[in-house]
Amino acid sequence: MKTASHPTPLRPPGRVTGSALITATLFAATACGAGTTDSGADSGSGGGGKPHIRVAVGVDAAYAPFFVAGAEGLWAKHGVDVDLVQFAKGGEGVDALNAGQVQMAGNSDATTIGLLGQNPDLRSLLVYEDSGRYLKVVLGHGVKSPSEIRKMAVVPGLSELAATRFLESKGIEPGSVEFLTSDPAEIPALTKKGDVDAYVLWEPWPAKGAELGERILETTGDYDFSYQHWLLSTSPWLKDHKDTAAKVAAALAEAAKKVESDPEAAAKATKDAAKIPTAQTVNAVKEIDFGVRDFTAKDLKGYEATAAFYLDTGKLKARPDVSRTIQRGWLPENTKGS
Repeated sequence: MKTASHPTPLRPPGRVTGSALITATLFAATACGAGTTDSGADSGSGGGGKPHIRVAVGVDAAYAPFFVAGAEGLWAKHGVDVDLVQFAKGGEGVDALNAGQVQMAGNSDATTIGLLGQNPDLRSLLVYEDSGRYLKVVLGHGVKSPSEIRKMAVVPGLSELAATRFLESKGIEPGSVEFLTSDPAEIPALTKKGDVDAYVLWEPWPAKGAELGERILETTGDYDFSYQHWLLSTSPWLKDHKDTAAKVAAALAEAAKKVESDPEAAAKATKDAAKIPTAQTVNAVKEIDFGVRDFTAKDLKGYEATAAFYLDTGKLKARPDVSRTIQRGWLPENTKGS
């Protein structure tokens, strides 16, 4: 079977590929020749001799900096050719990274830590957003208070951790509530049907729930819970492609600033790339703090607490080595002016 070939250089850098088709192609390529996509991606010419890589992203406004980087030509400006590969859930993008189908990915801290057991070679290079307002607690119609919750819909990773912390904040033992795993898009409808009583999710799903008569109770920040998004890669790839990763980081930093300074431009880029309605992205910029930065001691303390959550709940058999994953100091060491 032939390996996946590079997209033609005639197409603009920063192009976005839909997940359904590209995922099937990438899985087939990996099954027949593991590592071929990875080895060729950075040595091939993606346009003007620039290194070419695939970067996994989700399909919500939280990934706006990636879409802006493509729309504004920032990948090319910083000397790299990027294909953005969209996945319905961030964890699926990390799975693709683990399999060598993409070379970098964006994903939440909580979800990534839960996946470290599958690939201890994952490396987090920087934070590109923080928020305690983008994820919201939603109660089903007729659920008057958290004490009435018997079932919660969750997405493994960030959603499940946020739901657990919500229950704890209300003095409810998480073990007394049944967690039902589902895809984000299905959860508002499940709640309307009464199959579950509540959920904690990122937009647009809380807003979709409100349209169905559900009630947004509070944000995760109201109970002192926030998330971050990391730029990820793997140690084997980084060993030989540090310069390419630094170019991606520099472009992402400029794009994040553009998102904050011009939400309308960010909304247009996100709509063009991921079909996200303009209003969703504009609202997301109000709720998310976009900006590329290095890790802090406070960050590391929070990550260790997340790692403990996965171990204590039995979701991982061994505690994830977060200190090895987090590349504190990589950003200032590899990008100018950071």
